[in-house]
Amino acid sequence: MVEGVFGRSDAEIDLLVRGMRSGIAVVGFGYIGTVIGAVLADRGWPVTGIDVRQSVVDEINLGKTTVPEPGLSEIVANNVRVGRLRATSDFTAIADNGFVIVTVGTPLGPDYEPIVDDIEAAARAVGKNLRKGHLIILKSTVPPDTTEKLFKPILEEVSGLTAGVDFGLAFCPERIAEGQAIKELTSIPIVVGAVDELSARACSTLFRHALGVESIVVDDPRTAEMVKLADNLWIDLNVAMANEMAKVCDRLGMDALQVIHAANSMPKGSHNVNILMPSMGVGGYCLTKDPWFVNHLGESLGLELSIPRTSRTVNDAMPAYTYGLLTELLADQGKTIEASKIAVLGIAFKNNTGDCRLTPTKYVVELLEESGCGLAIHDPWVMGEEAHMVTKIPLTADIESAVNGADALVVLAGHREFHQIPLARLAELTAGGCVFLDGRNSFDPAAVRAAGFVYKGIGR
Repeated sequence: MVEGVFGRSDAEIDLLVRGMRSGIAVVGFGYIGTVIGAVLADRGWPVTGIDVRQSVVDEINLGKTTVPEPGLSEIVANNVRVGRLRATSDFTAIADNGFVIVTVGTPLGPDYEPIVDDIEAAARAVGKNLRKGHLIILKSTVPPDTTEKLFKPILEEVSGLTAGVDFGLAFCPERIAEGQAIKELTSIPIVVGAVDELSARACSTLFRHALGVESIVVDDPRTAEMVKLADNLWIDLNVAMANEMAKVCDRLGMDALQVIHAANSMPKGSHNVNILMPSMGVGGYCLTKDPWFVNHLGESLGLELSIPRTSRTVNDAMPAYTYGLLTELLADQGKTIEASKIAVLGIAFKNNTGDCRLTPTKYVVELLEESGCGLAIHDPWVMGEEAHMVTKIPLTADIESAVNGADALVVLAGHREFHQIPLARLAELTAGGCVFLDGRNSFDPAAVRAAGFVYKGIGR
């Protein structure tokens, strides 16, 4: 066992962290765990990733990762090569690390309840290897009270130790966005909700020196757990508002982005109004899940909440709305979807990532497949197996082949590669009167029209 962290004086912890004299174990090497582990290793820390999936362990130890985050593959490769990052399925490795960060998943159940099986399993595995002086940090997205009423009792029962006395325990929600995760991990403040003041101070010291970010310390873990849900509920509701406004602007023939840009100039409270951008849908692991966590939480408290259900209903309807826009666009050109060739550009849930988990593009593609149209799909970020989460149609390898002879270009993810080929070149390859449906509002309408396309964005 390395030098313990918890229970030392602030000055001792500060020296220990500055000198990186204790390693960090990251339990759960999925998307978030891999990003955290790789970034910490890149900043000089000895990091051990622990995962029950042997394929993930083997992949990391070869210096590879399939996590589709820009820049992550290089960081993993470099740090495995120099020996700062390794992976194992053996939880006894926890004994060699003073800090333990747990980032296992919490999927939705059939009634939108959180499934905490992996949290329980991780608590038991960590508890078996827990020693005095450990600082345990839970970062999985969980409902309030999970840390103190589920995670902590299991740790204490299995280890025979007491949180806040023998070991430190805190909940620190992960708030980074895919596609920007590496940058945001070292720029967004960390929220710390600990079982005691010593745990909170040790966490703050770790993140200040290890990631260069300050901490916002809240009263307890349950408050920190609620912070993550509040963040994602706000984002989902804000996007839903933008999408509803976009629909109104579509009917009125005005540009929703101009409306939003101007509206966002008005000061309100300590910040300006901040309406987000409309889109063909909302996807990803958190925004599609966390509002339902809040809704389920409300039900468990005897409350009938409207906002989570409203935001999810609005945003889940956007793929069908986008398909309807395409139908109207083609009809204006005297064409039908069934008799057209449609080129779909991008199927990841977000621009400049290859992640297809819970992507809204799946539903647009399904509607296109059901229509019987000629369909070509191209996404330079999405690899083979990941694409099967969206469609069984083989992806077209290059953009020119995908758009060749197309009656419609449908941008469902605005990857940077799509902006690198001249619009005039794409127009040359397409059929006459080709429509350009910009589902992510990532192109300049004037430039697209100047190239010869019939442009339409969401709310534009």
